[in-house]
Amino acid sequence: MTANPKTEPFSNAEKNPDDWTTGDERMTGAQASYLKTLSEEAQEGFDDTLTKAEASKRIDALQEKTGRGE
Repeated sequence: MTANPKTEPFSNAEKNPDDWTTGDERMTGAQASYLKTLSEEAQEGFDDTLTKAEASKRIDALQEKTGRGE
């Protein structure tokens, strides 16, 4: 018997961006907006050519740097 996904809603909520099936697509508008904000706060350049997976990793790194990921 398989587990009911509704009883464990966070079981796969965090998936490695390298494993995303759409990870090589252009980053979303929401990712771009948040990444731009984080880049400004961290005083680092903003790259608007990132893929979804690359943007996710960059967001994680900048969240750590700026303290927003806590």
